[in-house]
Amino acid sequence: MKVLVPVKRVIDYNVKVRVKPDQTGVDLANVKMSMNPFDEISVEEAVRMKEAGIATEVVVVSIGPQQAQETIRTALAMGADRGILIKTDATVEPLAVAKLLAKVVADEKPDLVLVGKQAIDDDSNQTGQMLAALLDWPQGTFAYKIEKDGDALKVTREVDGGLQTVKLKTPAVVTVDLRLNEPRYASLPNIMKAKKKEIAEKSPADYGVDITPRLTVVKVTEPAARSGGIKVEDVAALVAKLKTAGAV
Repeated sequence: MKVLVPVKRVIDYNVKVRVKPDQTGVDLANVKMSMNPFDEISVEEAVRMKEAGIATEVVVVSIGPQQAQETIRTALAMGADRGILIKTDATVEPLAVAKLLAKVVADEKPDLVLVGKQAIDDDSNQTGQMLAALLDWPQGTFAYKIEKDGDALKVTREVDGGLQTVKLKTPAVVTVDLRLNEPRYASLPNIMKAKKKEIAEKSPADYGVDITPRLTVVKVTEPAARSGGIKVEDVAALVAKLKTAGAV
């Protein structure tokens, strides 16, 4: 089984995001960037599949600026075999990402595409579903557990009421959730080995995909400041305060 794993370069989840003064977007100047946490989980799962003898090759693909190569190197240090960088400095929306990935799938012919369920910068949660639709492949979203079942995959999904298990014929698209696994830290020897692994550079034009944005960001604002809490002496005082505030 060949596994394709898309990864995205985003602002590190530990960094406090700052909005630009003109409210046109998020300030990326001198900000630490890293791999999207959900994509780390999908890379880890693909590498575990390879270690278990289920997967034969793990290919990582990223769409973004030249610096996204660092994100691919991180995945290679975790155990992926090779990478593909589709280089662009433009903002790429989920539909354009899905179209580009569909072209990569046509070239690479993987048996499974493992996608993080969403990116923490735009929180769209759309790319995996759009990719499955474009490819006309079965999909399992919000994967809590993935098991090989003959020529198929059993995917246990996180749903509102608990867990649901679906069986997918391969090739398939699976989007991963937080509790699927705990990503490993790349060791120094593997980081050094990753520097020698192949990363092919492409452009959207190479795949014939128009990545022109279809959406316009009108305004970006920070969340409103929360007011401080207060202490009350007893339940009666709490109810009185709630009534005064119009909460009950």
